This record gives sequence, C-alpha cells and structure tokens, in this order.
Amino acid sequence: MITIMLVDDHPVVREGLRGMLEAEADLTVVGEAGSGDEAVALDRVKQPDVVLMDLRMPGLDGVGAIRAILAETPARRIVVLTTYETDTDILRAVEAGAAGYLLKDSSRTELAGAIRAAARGETVLAPSVAGKLVHRMRNPEPVSPLSTREVEVLRLVAKGHTNADIGRALHIGEATVKTHLLRVFSKLGVSDRTAAVTTALDRQLLG
Repeated sequence: MITIMLVDDHPVVREGLRGMLEAEADLTVVGEAGSGDEAVALDRVKQPDVVLMDLRMPGLDGVGAIRAILAETPARRIVVLTTYETDTDILRAVEAGAAGYLLKDSSRTELAGAIRAAARGETVLAPSVAGKLVHRMRNPEPVSPLSTREVEVLRLVAKGHTNADIGRALHIGEATVKTHLLRVFSKLGVSDRTAAVTTALDRQLLG
C-alpha cells in the first residue's frame, strides 16, 4: 500500500483527489494539508510515501514546503500537482527537489500511475512539462548572476516584505536574509533595496 499526503488550499480539490486515489486498491490517503506550513508539520507525523503538492498557496508556498520537507526527510517523494506550467514554476519546483510535476487536468489513471512511479523512485513529468524542460535545456537563458535563493529574497523585497517577513517565509534567519541582500547589492552594483529591485527587473532577473 502506497501512502499519500495531499497538499492543496482548496478543500474541494483535496476531496476530489482523495476520492480518485482511494478508488485504487494500492493507494491510500493518510493526511491532508491546506498550506505549506501545515504540510511540513503533518509530514513529520504521517511520514507518507508520496506527497502531492500544490504550488500556489497562502503563506509558505509549495516550493518552500518542498524544500522544508526534504531538508528534514531527503528521501521523501514529492510530486507537484498544479494548474500552472510556466517555465519559472517548473524550474523552481524541480530545483527544490520535486520528484515530479503534473497538471490538474491529469486523468485518474495518469495520476495513479505517476504516484506509483514516484514511489518506485522514478521522475514523473506531464508531457507538456517535459517538453518545456527539454526546450529550456536546448535553449538556455543567459545565466543570472543571482542564485535561486537570492532571487527568491529579492522577489519578496519587490513585494514590500521586511527582512523579518522574508525570513519567516523562507524559513531562514533575518541575518541570513541580510547576507543574501548584501550579496545581491554587490553583484548588481547597487547600494539599496529599491535600486536592487529596479536593476533586477530591468535585467529580467526575477522571472
């Protein structure tokens, strides 16, 4: 029996997924979470074989939850299940350690097969997602001078968040946030937050 945790901020979506998956003899849902923070806490208790993770949620988003769960349990198999398939979303999820990326229009058969494959240790990608990744590999964008985490910090700065807010959102200390920002300032040749955001946007570094 493969145990599954569902993570989605819409109860009706979780209910539908539970019904679909538990119709399969070898799949069972052992927990549901409505946010990234809930998912991290529930994962410690339920220890599921596979986590189905939405990306866009209030508070800690799916990518943040993937990082937090894998930091504690590196072997956990996490499959993104979302309606979004932009290059940025896909790359952030894969870079965070997702074992798969599926779209919510997947059929029950496709979803169940993907969960079984993920539980076996395989990578599972929706065909359109796989196509985007292949295209991205063949046509790489210019390398950003900023690291993934620096971009995440700067995106939150652009939204008006304080260092303390950013630290809570990314599960890092406020001092670490300041360190990331100092590196950003140095790399972009600026001296303050506003200039960093403006320069990054001009150079299309924030995705």
